[in-house]
Amino acid sequence: MRYFNLRSDMDIRDRWLPGEATNAQGQEIDDIWQFADGCPVQVHERLTIPIGHPGVVQDFSTSSVGGTPVVHKRVANVFAELAPDEVQVIPVDVEGQSEPYFILVATQTIRCIDDQESAEVLYWVPEDGRPEKTGRYRSVMGMRIDTTKVGNAKVFRPWGWSITLIVSEDIKEALECSGATGMSFREVTGPSEVSPEEREHNRKLKALYERTETARTAFWRTLGTLDEKSILPIVVGGGWPARRQVWRVIHRPEGRTLFVTDGLSDFFVAAVEPSIGFGLELALETDEPVENVAKSWQQLLLERIANELVGHEHLREPARTGILSMEVDGERMPEPLLTKEGRVAVLLGMGTPTLPTHFTMPDGQVRLVTVKTLMPRELTYLLEHGREELLHRFNQSHPGHLSNAWRQPVV
Repeated sequence: MRYFNLRSDMDIRDRWLPGEATNAQGQEIDDIWQFADGCPVQVHERLTIPIGHPGVVQDFSTSSVGGTPVVHKRVANVFAELAPDEVQVIPVDVEGQSEPYFILVATQTIRCIDDQESAEVLYWVPEDGRPEKTGRYRSVMGMRIDTTKVGNAKVFRPWGWSITLIVSEDIKEALECSGATGMSFREVTGPSEVSPEEREHNRKLKALYERTETARTAFWRTLGTLDEKSILPIVVGGGWPARRQVWRVIHRPEGRTLFVTDGLSDFFVAAVEPSIGFGLELALETDEPVENVAKSWQQLLLERIANELVGHEHLREPARTGILSMEVDGERMPEPLLTKEGRVAVLLGMGTPTLPTHFTMPDGQVRLVTVKTLMPRELTYLLEHGREELLHRFNQSHPGHLSNAWRQPVV
């Protein structure tokens, strides 16, 4: 028997989106996830489904957060007829609708995900700090199930990945014949989406990612407290070695915040071979208060510098081996840092006794390149007198490598 993942069809333009169920008092119920847990539920009062986003009404939808299936009577009838012992259909009032609607509950969970045939599966591990999730799936891509473990089931949720609602082929066909709207189906049986060659390629990539990420993370932790809560946007693509752009935040002694790139020393994904990529990572440290790291000027400046180095080989080499001065776009930067042309100048590679100059990765030494912001007067002085004299003046202040916007120039 063939099986399918039944989902909302998100390709429908301006579709409506149900919210989470509320009780008679209009309060959201305590456990909004219970209807997608793959087990029977007990409901002792009439529930209401508010509409989070108005649009084109559908016969099958899922709520925005809890993933509760909200279905029209024509959908509920198919399940009640073909799988009466495997579902609950709970009448609800849907905001703005006079037609009958129901919450659809799959009442069984089956341990059936085929890890080997699925495109990729990741598990929660103890190091993730989520003991209640350890051993369960963290991600399942290109799911395939082992039908020998399913028996004659027609509707169920897979163990460890209950966000997926699986239905048998006969239910899929009956739903399609009913004319119900809002559904999409993705097969979870049959040949894997991934060829053996692709699987081996992906396995090598995963091993290389883990190899480099584990080593760098261990090094970051030697510099201070790695901020696990400050989530900076991870950008996929671009010219970074492994085509992933990552930034980390480290809290240091005396209230300092260290922003670092985390991927310029990745392996080159096109080669799928161990390496240290560009052989450097950037580090910008400040002792000024930082309220929102993701929107801070320090983070934005680090991104712009990284993009310049990634795009220009003639800049990367001096940054990796020596000292480099450069300017970047000053949009959304603090006014004291701006030159007359609206740019911000920085000095890369300044030495400091409080940060190491290099760190060891499995495949070589990586340079930790400090980023020092320059006040406009300091840039003028550098251009007239050279870097050495300016560095001498910075080194007389303690610690001279900090990047601050609100300070007096040293010249």
